[in-house]
Amino acid sequence: MLATSALHPDAEALLKTSCELVLPADSSAENLRRSVGDADALIVRAKLPDDIFDHAPKLRACVRHGVGLDFIPVEAATRAGIPVANLPAANRQAVVEYIVAVAGLLARDLHRVAQAFRTEGWSSRTRFPGFELRGRTLGVVGCGGIGRAVAAAMQAAFGMRVLGHDPDFFDPSGIIQPVALDRLFAEADVITLHAPSTAQTRRIVDARRLAGIKPGAILINAARGDLIDDAALLDALDNGRLRAAALDVFEPEPLPADHPLHQHPALFLTPHIAGGSEESGRRMSVEAVEETLRILRGERPLTLVNPEIWDSYLRRHEGLAQQRTR
Repeated sequence: MLATSALHPDAEALLKTSCELVLPADSSAENLRRSVGDADALIVRAKLPDDIFDHAPKLRACVRHGVGLDFIPVEAATRAGIPVANLPAANRQAVVEYIVAVAGLLARDLHRVAQAFRTEGWSSRTRFPGFELRGRTLGVVGCGGIGRAVAAAMQAAFGMRVLGHDPDFFDPSGIIQPVALDRLFAEADVITLHAPSTAQTRRIVDARRLAGIKPGAILINAARGDLIDDAALLDALDNGRLRAAALDVFEPEPLPADHPLHQHPALFLTPHIAGGSEESGRRMSVEAVEETLRILRGERPLTLVNPEIWDSYLRRHEGLAQQRTR
């Protein structure tokens, strides 16, 4: 089994009884192409090159160590007959707690208070009073499992009114009111992004949309970096239309040290760690291994991304199909 980077020790222990774990020297495209040739299974924590499956003649399983499928060329895996699975709930709680924490930090301007206190001392204490979240409006862009969980947490904690936008809107709780995206930006005091990176969502937060944002709103992105036009974001911060923003994801990653985002005092930046608590790190590794072993045994994974190939996969690996029927 090949993993693009190290797994939690508990997951590695789980593998020892049935598989040899191989870790490449690094997760560069060239190294991954070279390393995948002898692999029966691949656990993904780094973006794969688009042609990775052309170099993987033995591969029978590809499992995302996390949620986002933009790291995996799923269509290419489907053409190659390789089952792909991901873990949509493994880091949900960690991301929800990150969003709640960061929303409070930005609303109270704590990132700027801390900076000013270091340079100006006690006199800085009245410069950034901030605002309270109770009774304000939350806008959730992307109402999947994480978006709905964020909505529930913020509504329960602060009594926030919640607006949501998602082409496939689903909220059985009734907490989220579905609205058009422009209305969400015009009315929300706090906007949090939870959409995947697709052709339809890239640069969804652009200059036009930010021009229509509620004055003084705050923006949080712990989804994908390419959802936001960085130049438009900096301009909205400079002209005061946007109060502050927290970014945990970037395009590209890692974010270059000289990138203009680093310099803006209204930005709170973290290095793609929203889903990375101690608990979620273990959950993701262990669940990724469990899903991989299920596929290798001929058992359908809990979250199969390309179910249309499953029957043909079993027929191709006849021994698995026979084992499945026993």
